[in-house]
Parts: sequence; structure tokens; C-alpha cells
Amino acid sequence: MIMIISGLVGYILRKFEYEEAPLVMAFILGPMLETAFRQSLIMSDGSFLHFFERPISAVALVISALLFISAGFSYYRGSQNEVKE
Repeated sequence: MIMIISGLVGYILRKFEYEEAPLVMAFILGPMLETAFRQSLIMSDGSFLHFFERPISAVALVISALLFISAGFSYYRGSQNEVKE
């Protein structure tokens, strides 16, 4: 049953031209990231400011936010160019 479901998901991903590698990475790294995030929140008594206390983590979060915003703008610009043409 797992093989059939995995095959269907793989077929759908290829049909709509999605990359499989990010999905596999998310399945592998997701639980580890969730555990580390939970441990960090426990150590900081639930404060999210703990993630901005160290310069390295603050820079990484800012860069991540900028990349996310940049991707949104490029997607928006691409959709606007398709409408004009």
C-alpha cells in the first residue's frame, strides 16, 4: 500500500513538474528540525526572542526572510508579465 501511494505521489509530482529532492529532504530533516525547535523553546521558556540573541542565528533568520520575500516578489512579477503578454 505504501508503495502504491508513493508511486502515485511521485507520478503527480512529475506530472506537475515538481522536484522530488526537496520533498525527500523535508521528510528526512523535518523531524530533526522540529525536535531542535522544541528543545530551543523549552530552554528559553517559550520565548521566541531566544532565536535573535545570537548574531549568527539572527543573521540566518534575516537572510531567510529576505530570500522568502524575494521569491514572493519574483513570483508576483512573473505572474504579472504573463498577464501583460
